[in-house]
Amino acid sequence: MLVERFSMIAFTAAVEPLRLANRAAGRPLYEWRLYSANGVAAEASNGVRVGVDATFREAGELEAAVVCAGVDVQAVDHHDLLPVLRRLTKSGATAGAVCTGAYVLAKAGLLDGYRCTIHWENRPGLRAEFPDLDVGDDLFEIDRDRFTCAGGVAAADMMLSLIKRDHGDALSRAVTEQLIHKRIRDAGERQRPDPGNKPGVAHPRLQRVLGMMEASIDKPRSIEDFADAVALSPRQLERLFTEHLGVSPHRHYVNIRLEHARQLLRQTRMTILDVAMASGFNSASYFSQSYHERFGHSPRVERKVVGL
Repeated sequence: MLVERFSMIAFTAAVEPLRLANRAAGRPLYEWRLYSANGVAAEASNGVRVGVDATFREAGELEAAVVCAGVDVQAVDHHDLLPVLRRLTKSGATAGAVCTGAYVLAKAGLLDGYRCTIHWENRPGLRAEFPDLDVGDDLFEIDRDRFTCAGGVAAADMMLSLIKRDHGDALSRAVTEQLIHKRIRDAGERQRPDPGNKPGVAHPRLQRVLGMMEASIDKPRSIEDFADAVALSPRQLERLFTEHLGVSPHRHYVNIRLEHARQLLRQTRMTILDVAMASGFNSASYFSQSYHERFGHSPRVERKVVGL
């Protein structure tokens, strides 16, 4: 199921392992058909158009229905796809998603009671819109008859794991070698390094503070509090940030929270005030001022650009 502006890298990372599995096995283990909303070629976010077999509504009986989405998935009209996904799963189909396709499954109510994941950039928006979902930050999740993964090449790791489950370790290793993929990454591996493990940052106390900042976005802590937590004075912490990151602790912390706010503005319909509060800003005016200084435009303009 190719959603408007789907991720080409996630699409090919999902399909190519299946093609190579057929090739390595010497027989057709997997078949696939492609669908779009209107039955014409679907355009990826990179502008490449991919031919399809039929419309969403024309999808017949399937063993699995996999949604491939991409940027600004919240702004796309999914009214044709949601009832099709519900119909297919009710008939016994497994539901899967690559990149931001998990948002569509959640919208259809098909992730309730399941553990899932999505691209790290879209995780705040998914959690905000569907607070009861069990959303992890793993590379991929295979939970009974649901499978979801992050963007990029994580789809390949997920498909290789499914090939291993269905047809054994030898075939999955053969496909891995054909892909020139060093190894099949485990589902539980994180999409991004720990917040403190940033390139060029080797100081353990600075790493700890960076991790604490990432973990306390909606309820900000004082710079003094961070300094105390790692047995440093505020002045010593200031020097560490300036030396390793080129900014003050305060500026770095504000930037982290503004990036979080940006994702909420792009991915949810939360009010601007609610976005500000969820990002640790108690004053709407200070939030707007800080946002404009960081991105060159107001939060309201950010939302208009996305079209939410």
